[in-house]
Amino acid sequence: GPDGALDRAWMRARAFGDPAARRQLESVLHPLIDRAVRDQAAQARGDYQVFVVPLLVESGRWRERVDRICVVDCDPETQVRRVQARSGLTRETIERIMSAQASRADRLAAADDIIVNDDSTDLDTLHRRVLQLHQAWYDRASRPADGRTTHG
Repeated sequence: GPDGALDRAWMRARAFGDPAARRQLESVLHPLIDRAVRDQAAQARGDYQVFVVPLLVESGRWRERVDRICVVDCDPETQVRRVQARSGLTRETIERIMSAQASRADRLAAADDIIVNDDSTDLDTLHRRVLQLHQAWYDRASRPADGRTTHG
């Protein structure tokens, strides 16, 4: 744009309207993102790490890099409504973007863990599900490589 900021609408239209343009954009962005993720992971401290990867299934590079894959799932109609509320995009634009991404079935098939976050999920239930998953990951991370559980 005139102010030097990225024209997101133009970029979105170009990337999701032309597969070759999207591949070119990804060839520039993905190595930069990958390097930043590796640098941050090397500096991270804690019992386990969580990487938020929007195109995890599409990239095909993550399964061998992580122990588990968690998918936060909702039905497509809820997904469309949430994107509209967040970004103001039209249904047509959102559906075009979704069609360029991995299907819901493919994401769920790749998952080791699934958190359902649809319109019927209240915040207390969602919070409880996240805490249960955290505890399972913590327990898994605190076991030695031989699988035995250790106690403090």
